[in-house]
This record gives sequence, C-alpha cells and structure tokens, in this order.
Amino acid sequence: MSTLQELKKSILADGVIDEAEVKQLREVLYADGKIDREEAEFLFELNDAVSGKANHSSWEALFVESITSFLLEDEASPGEIDDDEAQWLLAKIQGDGQLDGTEKALLANLKSKAKKFPPALDL
Repeated sequence: MSTLQELKKSILADGVIDEAEVKQLREVLYADGKIDREEAEFLFELNDAVSGKANHSSWEALFVESITSFLLEDEASPGEIDDDEAQWLLAKIQGDGQLDGTEKALLANLKSKAKKFPPALDL
C-alpha cells in the first residue's frame, strides 16, 4: 500500500514522531477498524527508525495498542500469542539488534493481556 510508504516518508522527514503524526497514523491504521500484518510491520519499521528519539508519548501508546490488537484480536488464536505470532514478534523485535523501551512496553502489555504468552518472548 503506497499510502503507508508515503506516510512513513512524511513522518520520518524530521526523524521523530510528534502528536499530530500519531493522530494521523491512528486515523489511517484504524480506518478499517483493525490492524493487519502489513500495518503491524509498518509500525515496527517506524519504531526502528525513531528508536531512542524524542517522540511524543502517544507514539508508544499507539504502537503498543496496535501491535497488541494485531496479535490478540486475530481469528486464528484470539487472546493468545501462537507459535507463528511469537516467531514473527521475536524477529521484529530483534530485527534492529536492540530491545527499546517501546518494545519492552509492548511485551509487558502482551504478557499482562494474553491468555498464552510464549516463554521465548520473556526478554
């Protein structure tokens, strides 16, 4: 979807995600009411690009909420992180070689909400 790539380019132009950009992201990502895999991967790409920067606090909230929704509100394993999801998440988190605060917040949120939380994700 070129819209996501255009949005990414616009957001990353200054290297940080501000409050207005978070609102824009929320509107685009939740336009259909759910987060799909492409959108989840897009969020990880954004997070990797802005990790450690002075992003608005609402960025972390959106990231955590969106990825949690993607993983726990799916049809295959609602409320659980199945093996495929765990492998995907681990690859995304380890993809840039660091576990940042936003990703730690995501893992903590998933651990508190998931009925099944794989030990491999206890980072």
